[in-house]
Amino acid sequence: MRRERGRLRDGLVLVGLAAYALPFFWQALTSLKPEAELMALPPLLPSRLTGEHYGVVFEQSVMLRAMVNSLGVGAITTVLALTLGLGAAYAFARYAVPGRRFLLLLIVAGTAFPQIATVSPLYLLMRALELRDTWLGLILANASFALPLVIWLLAGFLSEVPVQLEEAAAVDGAGRLRAFWWVILPLMAPGLASAALLTFLFSWNEFLFAYTFTATEASRTVPVALALFPGVFEVPWGDIAAASMLASLPPLVLVIALQRFLLRGLLAGALRE
Repeated sequence: MRRERGRLRDGLVLVGLAAYALPFFWQALTSLKPEAELMALPPLLPSRLTGEHYGVVFEQSVMLRAMVNSLGVGAITTVLALTLGLGAAYAFARYAVPGRRFLLLLIVAGTAFPQIATVSPLYLLMRALELRDTWLGLILANASFALPLVIWLLAGFLSEVPVQLEEAAAVDGAGRLRAFWWVILPLMAPGLASAALLTFLFSWNEFLFAYTFTATEASRTVPVALALFPGVFEVPWGDIAAASMLASLPPLVLVIALQRFLLRGLLAGALRE
């Protein structure tokens, strides 16, 4: 009886995963369909596979430039948020900060503000500082929204690392900075990977700031490039599908590469001795 329930549960999980992945596979199939068969149903499967839509994306669109922009903005945003967030998280975890719990709650509550509520004053600030249509403007805006989550995550991980390890390193002659670099950081690898992945994905998928603060292809990111994909008299569904598949590759590769650390990071602290 228990085995049958287990099989039923596994079957339901597989059905749920298949339903969740169906749009992705449909988009992939659309990107490989000939132009004449895009709006023809039936047949469901194309008579032949073609790469003509990917050729259009590579040769006639700005997607490659947008992907470079997204990779650059996402990577620098992640490094900046982790650098600032790690210092703040260490202070919360290791020092007797007055009102520590309240301050952490206040920091996390900052993420509750919708982006649309801050985009107007941020736009005026970007224009006054001449940061509009630059990587730096997007990096600062994205990092400001990602930082509260990074601080909260890393403070939780640091609180799980025994302070006795640093004390033992100090007895052996290591300073605080050296003990942090050689003892604490390796133990925080899952937490750092989780925070880095979430920050990068947020920056990669962010649309409102990227749409508002950019005006040219010089700093336009992937979501904006997809939204403004060229189409004069009709919507080029095959080309858009190919562009979206290319845009999905970097996050997908990153998630697969860091999945082991991500699972450990998200589950850390769930069980305590």
